[in-house]
Amino acid sequence: MKQRFLPLGSILPPLDRPVAFDLWPNPMQRKHPRWRNLFAASSGELRRKRSRCSPERIQRRLCQLAAPKLIAISTVCFACPTSAVTLETVLQTVMEKNPGIRQAKSGLEQASGQRLVFRSVVWPDIELGVPAGIQGGHRAGESGVKGFALGRGSLTQTLFNAGVPSSLRRGDVEVLIAQQQLNVAVVEQLHAARLAFYGALYNRSLESIRDEQRRRLQQNVATQKKRYEAGLADRSAFTSASVQASELDPQIESAHRAYLDAQLQLAEAMAIDPAKTSLPEPEGELEFVRMRVDLDSETAAALQRRADLKLARLFIRAANEDQRIIEADYYPAATGRISGEYVPVTGIHREGSTSRTQDFISSEIRERAGYTWRVIDNGKVGGAVLRARSAREINELTCRKLEANIPRDLSRIANYFKTTEVRERSLATGSAAAEESAHVVQQNLANGLASQLEYRTTQNAFLETRSGLLDAIFQHNLAVAEWDRATGRYFQFSDDTAQNVQ
Repeated sequence: MKQRFLPLGSILPPLDRPVAFDLWPNPMQRKHPRWRNLFAASSGELRRKRSRCSPERIQRRLCQLAAPKLIAISTVCFACPTSAVTLETVLQTVMEKNPGIRQAKSGLEQASGQRLVFRSVVWPDIELGVPAGIQGGHRAGESGVKGFALGRGSLTQTLFNAGVPSSLRRGDVEVLIAQQQLNVAVVEQLHAARLAFYGALYNRSLESIRDEQRRRLQQNVATQKKRYEAGLADRSAFTSASVQASELDPQIESAHRAYLDAQLQLAEAMAIDPAKTSLPEPEGELEFVRMRVDLDSETAAALQRRADLKLARLFIRAANEDQRIIEADYYPAATGRISGEYVPVTGIHREGSTSRTQDFISSEIRERAGYTWRVIDNGKVGGAVLRARSAREINELTCRKLEANIPRDLSRIANYFKTTEVRERSLATGSAAAEESAHVVQQNLANGLASQLEYRTTQNAFLETRSGLLDAIFQHNLAVAEWDRATGRYFQFSDDTAQNVQ
């Protein structure tokens, strides 16, 4: 809200009216040049016309002129700006601060580390050691105590493992799953924030409509009270008008509570602490925008870009690779091993040696290869394979069900667009007619030409048509949001590229 400041001269009385300088209630105004000039020009006239312009009268006139404008200035200058937010601001804040989205981003980082775990099966296993110690004692050719140290190392490399290709693909799929899980979290949080935003606009407008209707009914209460006091109407008309006006109080309170609930949902989605800052207030009003959709092309596009559908397909691929990794235990695995020892000095005796010829005389390297083959299963491999196959089949059924539901959901929403358009058009016409009828009956009731029952009927009809029109616009906006979610238009974090999985 822009702050507008009124000039100081706007609170001054007209220059053609005499003013007593010492009667102004604010001493700071005495320093203003306009007041000094005014006092100098009018002091003589005041002395001549003191009978007409008494101090009490002048002070009362000044207060009447200054008080309303001073109140306006204080209201403008010290009013705190409201936390009004647009839908675009809400969605952007949700993307940046929503806890669910941040958690999904952390899951993506964890998936990169899990990918290294799957790939580690093809990396060599290296071990290094440096044994050291002190040897002493006496034997032929040796005397005294001396220290020793030597180096040992080994390298083990997988030469053949049937699960290596599946492990590499599974690591890539793990990252893609995390990416699509982030996409799904983004879609859910943005959609929930958008619905909360529309809900807040709807309940605020509904509260405004009912409050305006209550003011009209209170005007009728005042009119009937005057007619009753003048003897032109009986007490039942005044009582009926009062009851009709009070009936809207619980409806207004209900709409206000729903508006606060929507504000809390917005604050939760935007990661705003209500204890530290004010609740966000949606900016704008609900509008009806007619939708024209191409159902066939939108359905085909939704089957390709829906994040939840991509995630379901990735779960199928992940379960298939898990099954292949487990089945690889049926096949033999060949490994190669190279080990060596390095002796930095000579004359160090090998444990168990009886002569110098058995001592370390140089470094040694040994090579060997071996393989393992599971012969007896005992259900360890077979049972795990069955469980992985069951998970893959469940994921396939879920994916097929989701693919089959997308065309039906889009068709349902497209038909609902047509329904809400017809409903909005008819309610807009009915609301205009009901407003005109209510206005006429209200004038007739004030003149005693209409009954309270007729007035009550027209006012209720007007309230119902206006509320129905607002509800139709609200439901249409919800359908538009659902259409964007069903077609996958909210957000795409990453593309499931085929070159990432070989």
